[in-house]
Amino acid sequence: MKNFKVLFIFILSVAFISCKENATSKINSSNLEKAKERDATLSLGAPIVEFDKTEYDFGELTEGEIAEGVFKITNKGKVDLIITSAKATCGCTVPEWPKEPIAPGASADLKFTFNSRGRVGKQSKSITLQTNSEKVTELIRIKGTVVKKS
Repeated sequence: MKNFKVLFIFILSVAFISCKENATSKINSSNLEKAKERDATLSLGAPIVEFDKTEYDFGELTEGEIAEGVFKITNKGKVDLIITSAKATCGCTVPEWPKEPIAPGASADLKFTFNSRGRVGKQSKSITLQTNSEKVTELIRIKGTVVKKS
């Protein structure tokens, strides 16, 4: 039994040492360079999103009219701002966001349309942006009143 324990420990030791040597030989130097570049970018901080306004009041519409508007987005950070998606709370509001990165100090427009058909009364809709900013999600609102068509 004692010989079996010694043999088992020896086999485990050999397996551990051989795995350790194989792991270091599998490191890809180009991946190390990419990681260094990523870390250098991260040290600059995340983009900072600033809107010209966070709420757009379209006023009063007659049912069936379409409201259009624009939010200006400025990147106040030191790295590119990337907006991966923009989703509205309902299908009546359709956002159109910049697909290209927004450079530090640069601005871009987020356009939207609101279709008032079948939406009589006070309206409040949100657009949620998914970004690479520190907050990750940014929220803007659209509001107004839709009056019944006579």
